[in-house]
Amino acid sequence: MMNVSIIIPNYNARELLKKNLPKVFEAIKDYESELVVVDDGSTDKSVQEIQNSKIEMQNYSSKFKIILNDKNVGFASTVNRGVEEASGEIIVLLNTDVAPEKYFLEPLIRHFRNPNIFAVGCMDKSREGKRVVLRGRGLGGFRRGFLVHWRGEVDKNDTLWVSGGSGAFRKSIWNKLGGFDPLYNPFYWEDIDISYRALKSGYKILFEPKSIVLHEHEKGSIRRHYAKYQIKTIAYRNQLIFIWKNITDLDKQFSHIAWLPYHIVATLLRGDFHFLLGFLLAVIKLPYIILSSFQAQKLFVKRDKDILG
Repeated sequence: MMNVSIIIPNYNARELLKKNLPKVFEAIKDYESELVVVDDGSTDKSVQEIQNSKIEMQNYSSKFKIILNDKNVGFASTVNRGVEEASGEIIVLLNTDVAPEKYFLEPLIRHFRNPNIFAVGCMDKSREGKRVVLRGRGLGGFRRGFLVHWRGEVDKNDTLWVSGGSGAFRKSIWNKLGGFDPLYNPFYWEDIDISYRALKSGYKILFEPKSIVLHEHEKGSIRRHYAKYQIKTIAYRNQLIFIWKNITDLDKQFSHIAWLPYHIVATLLRGDFHFLLGFLLAVIKLPYIILSSFQAQKLFVKRDKDILG
């Protein structure tokens, strides 16, 4: 059995930790594993809750490591710090609003017998209002100059990305790829980015429907700490960063440039100023995006058309 490190990034999610940490311990107690909780500058006594959980769970065989950020730095940087401190060959990322089912780990881990597998995603039983939506398998295509993605049916194993909130990653390849890109801080698109870079670098990613977690999206930190306009602006900004960093096929680059004026005008006409603001915020980061792109392209062995068709 491979050594496994469970990494949970936390920001002001004391109640979720109290509810879900015992479920994580129950799911991993029979494995050679460690739990790494990285607190991203919480102010709600989360750290106290984590420390209490460590004491309560000390009879478990799993190792428990607590890492504290001096200030809030964002999801990508927080996860990267956890991976850096982790000792496992396989890294399992779980958000605080995720509760794994008891036997979720084994179906994930068995795929890593194939050395070319970079990541495997879990089946998310996503609570959305009064219904449960099965998520975890992502599909996408290049439309009107952008990568457009959507939920795939959960009856197949292929996927375009593995979620950073409920997925397993091979640490050696993670390190080779450089981990999550901090350009995407505070949140969104960092998991699609690393998955896409892995695919263009010749690695494989999968979706595993037998590895089940319960995901309460509406209780997560993003929706509790950011206004809707902030979330929308950051999402647009990071969608642009993804394109400028990762899309290298000339026809798709030209398509993106040609469609940009349309998107700016169309969103402004319908009173959606978030796209223009996201565009300006992305432009500010352009020198860093170019540098990150050069680093990523050193590993690319496939073209965008090989991934997106």
